[in-house]
Amino acid sequence: MDTKFDFAKSDGMIDERVVYVKAVDVAGLPDEVREAAGDLNHLFAVHDSKGQQLALVADRALAFDLARKNDMRPVTVH
Repeated sequence: MDTKFDFAKSDGMIDERVVYVKAVDVAGLPDEVREAAGDLNHLFAVHDSKGQQLALVADRALAFDLARKNDMRPVTVH
């Protein structure tokens, strides 16, 4: 199983419904977001397959619930 796969030519193979959930440090966010985050040290960002941030929420469970309610398939990014 040593076959090379050209991802650049894999048009249509990316599942557009997959979204990626990752923890982000509140300290690195803009002032207005840090203020809204209150005492939280981390928020959870939801990104589409192209890397665009779709949402920023208080916890991982909420991020997954939000994705699923919008017919998306969340996966965790480490």
